Amino acid sequence: MSRAVCRNLWLLGLLLAALTLLATTFGAMRISLTGLWADEWLRQIWLTIRLPRVLLALLVGASLALAGCVMQGLFRNPLADPGLLGISSGAALAVAFWLVLPLSLPAIIMLYAPMLAAFLGSLAVMVVIFMLSRAGDATLSRLLLVGIAINALCGAAVGVLSWISNDAQLRQLSLWGMGSLGQAQWSTLLVAATLMLPSAIVVWRVSAQLNLLQLGDEEAHYLGVNVRALQRLLLLCSALLVASSVAVSGVIGFIGLVVPHLMRLWLGPDHRGLAPASLLAGAILLLIADTLARTLVSPAEMPVGLLTSLLGAPWFLWLIFRQEKTRG
Repeated sequence: MSRAVCRNLWLLGLLLAALTLLATTFGAMRISLTGLWADEWLRQIWLTIRLPRVLLALLVGASLALAGCVMQGLFRNPLADPGLLGISSGAALAVAFWLVLPLSLPAIIMLYAPMLAAFLGSLAVMVVIFMLSRAGDATLSRLLLVGIAINALCGAAVGVLSWISNDAQLRQLSLWGMGSLGQAQWSTLLVAATLMLPSAIVVWRVSAQLNLLQLGDEEAHYLGVNVRALQRLLLLCSALLVASSVAVSGVIGFIGLVVPHLMRLWLGPDHRGLAPASLLAGAILLLIADTLARTLVSPAEMPVGLLTSLLGAPWFLWLIFRQEKTRG
């Protein structure tokens, strides 16, 4: 990894730290960091409401962007994204089943149950997509069509679950489907971190091997990479990152598409720098989006998933037209 990439990573880290401190002061009520020590009431609001939400935005944004980076490298496709390929929808469907048809389980299992359900749903879809991507006639258009079909199927199933749900479950499903960090608590934050952080560390440690996969499976094998084991490991980590994010925040789209692509244009294709850059930039993007969601229509709140979609959809169209122009 070059000095320029290291320097840019430090710049992203410093920017993230500054924006994190700034974001904790914005919301329906402005909070001055200097006034926290003099006002116990403001300090409690900052510690129990504002800070957990900001940290959850960092975790979810970083996880979604890193999962997108891994998928684009694994599928060797710049348009690979958890939302476009239906992976987020698979996780969403599994969590919707859990919300509408809950089970009575011990307290410690209840904390992890939504994430376990999301993991199973996202992993099932990811395995199908991965197997298809390795088929001989797996074109980009076919992968996207499969993703559209999976999104439609999962969306219809969630619609059925919404139809049979009660009023409280219906409202929860609606808000959760648009993506929101409004339910952030220290308990959910810590549970999500126990899944997200180890997955991110594993991805960072194998980033050099992910570079070799870009040469093709056969070439990577000759260079000493256990291709199948690495692919399974990356699938597992990506599914955990997506599942834990969807379980705690709902469906937040396009971060996994936009951020890795921007970082690749800026820093190059080396995953040793691209993976941590995507992680930092994803945290920054979702932090900014969530801060805007909390402040633009204050004292009401806009679902953060709507803002990320407004950003990501034009970017996705630009990517498609750019690829078509390149081919032409």
